[in-house]
Amino acid sequence: MKEYTVKEIEALLPELGGEDDPRWEMLRRDERKSVQALLARFVKQKEREKAMRRRWEELMRYERELYAAGIERIAGIDEAGRGPLAGPVVAAAVILPPDAYLPGLDDSKRLTAAKREALFAQIEACAVAVGIGIVSAAEIDERNIYEATKQAMAKAVSALSPPPDYLLVDAMAVPCALPQRRLVKGDANSASIAAASIMAKVTRDRLMKELDRRYPQYGFARHMGYGTPEHLEAIRRYGITPEHRHSFAPVKEAAGVEN
Repeated sequence: MKEYTVKEIEALLPELGGEDDPRWEMLRRDERKSVQALLARFVKQKEREKAMRRRWEELMRYERELYAAGIERIAGIDEAGRGPLAGPVVAAAVILPPDAYLPGLDDSKRLTAAKREALFAQIEACAVAVGIGIVSAAEIDERNIYEATKQAMAKAVSALSPPPDYLLVDAMAVPCALPQRRLVKGDANSASIAAASIMAKVTRDRLMKELDRRYPQYGFARHMGYGTPEHLEAIRRYGITPEHRHSFAPVKEAAGVEN
């Protein structure tokens, strides 16, 4: 059997069949270190791909149950920004097609910013529909964060076109008439909710970077409005902006505002 060059082997590997393909044994017996390193990388990549496929199947179990019951358009709902001291709370609703496959999808908190951005584009490209709901800091002060989050979720659902038949929601209940299921840690257990968590997080991060350009002294692009020592010190030094949640105790305390 012919001896392949390393470049030829690199091109050949994706074409190989299973372990019974006779070329596998030929490559395993190849004593060149470069070939063995190439094989090791290839096998490792295949293992990663299998792990991502297994993870995807785990994430799709709730959606598959609903598809089996005849429900077609399932929207996952999640939010970003309940805890920060500044900026809006953002919710996203995502309807994925039944044949979707987004390798690497997971709870947004488990992913790097670069991975979230990459998945954001992939979700936009494959989703049946994406809806975004945004509730400002001023509205959070008027309502309270829990009610504002529910409002953001309802806005996200109403922005979906076509509309969903069923909702899978991360922990909370959306104030609407649609049938829905609340899932504890839904962003780590449902593909639709995980997709929504990424859309909400990336959208909110982009909004906070815009605020950073308007208020550069606060460092919003670094801490996204959370109560870091840097952020609290900036409030003490420069005061409260219209984008701060004035009703949040750490904001009032840092600014020296009495209740």
